Amino acid sequence: MNLEIPEKLIPLFQTDKRYIDIYGGRGSAKSWTVADFLLAKGKERKRRILCSREIQNSIRDSVHKLLSDKILNHKLDYFYNIQKDRIIGKNETEFIFKGLHHNEQDIKSTEGIDIAWVEEAHSVSRKSLETLTPTIRNDNSQIIFTYNPTNMDDPIHVDYTLTERNDTLKININYNDNPWFPQVLKAEMEYDRGNDPDKYAHKWLGQCIQHSDAQIYYGKWKIEDFEAPEGIQFYYGADFGFSQDPSCLLRCYIKNNCLYIDYEVVGYGTDIDKLPELFSHVPLAKVNYITADSSRPETINYLRRNGYPKIKSSVKGTGSIEEGISHIRSFEKIVIHSRCKNVIDEMRLYCYKVDRLTGLATTVPDDKHNHLQDSLRYALEDIMRNKQGNKIIVQGW
Repeated sequence: MNLEIPEKLIPLFQTDKRYIDIYGGRGSAKSWTVADFLLAKGKERKRRILCSREIQNSIRDSVHKLLSDKILNHKLDYFYNIQKDRIIGKNETEFIFKGLHHNEQDIKSTEGIDIAWVEEAHSVSRKSLETLTPTIRNDNSQIIFTYNPTNMDDPIHVDYTLTERNDTLKININYNDNPWFPQVLKAEMEYDRGNDPDKYAHKWLGQCIQHSDAQIYYGKWKIEDFEAPEGIQFYYGADFGFSQDPSCLLRCYIKNNCLYIDYEVVGYGTDIDKLPELFSHVPLAKVNYITADSSRPETINYLRRNGYPKIKSSVKGTGSIEEGISHIRSFEKIVIHSRCKNVIDEMRLYCYKVDRLTGLATTVPDDKHNHLQDSLRYALEDIMRNKQGNKIIVQGW
């Protein structure tokens, strides 16, 4: 079989690990590649292959059609006999199709499985997993999970994606890793990226769904590619990392009551003597005012002496986080350039704390995913205070 395989999925054909966890967004060729892999394995020698998912009310709910189409595309119909509810190879390889939900006894009685493929594994319950995994017990047997992450607490996501296991191969793959990403999907992807960032992140980048009522800037932002107008006033904000936290700088400007964020730079574990070089990647940062985290005066002084004479400390104060959020939300729209990937991630993940008893969002921002959010507040601090009537002289400070 001559197969076209995205480079990221080549390890699927090389690993002998028991669990193979393949996750990501749409258009990444996850299912197509696994189908090719199983057909190749089944042709290699006699194997019994279980294709399952949580709910399978009929064979139409299974990957039977995908495998059948692949057989015809690869001209393997001389070898594989496509039956109504099974696929049989000339070497007695057998593909069987079963649902996991409310099918405990049938799954337990399924003997001799060499490879199990669990499609749409994000929907599989813990009970189903606990039934399936000990059933697949042939020597060197493997279980393959393919799914688009949905919720952070989905059993498959917790047990195999978030947990480090020596017996698991993990592959994260998205549409941009697939050289054969269909053109028909590209327009749909581009529309979602520009108009519904949350949908784009989940559907195309394989990120877990965020609860919209907890997201601080839900509905206020979008992603675009744009160029800053000539003569526009730029605002810069910097936050300094400590331990595992990043140091970061962003640039933004305001036009027609919309806030535009067009550059960012982020560094993890960046020593103080490396910050001037890191920050230099944001255009014109050395000649403009930068408002920076006031908790690191020694870092601010170092940057002043090393190419950033206009960097100054933020004022902060009681309630400054809430006031900053309110001010940022007052813009008609927040437009983020697509190159600012860290800002985009934080916009999705920056949330209010959720009450553990009610499951409802509170009004208290969670102290997570907020390093560039803090930088943005610092960048707009003088504007916000002037708007409140607290005039500030920024020249000659």
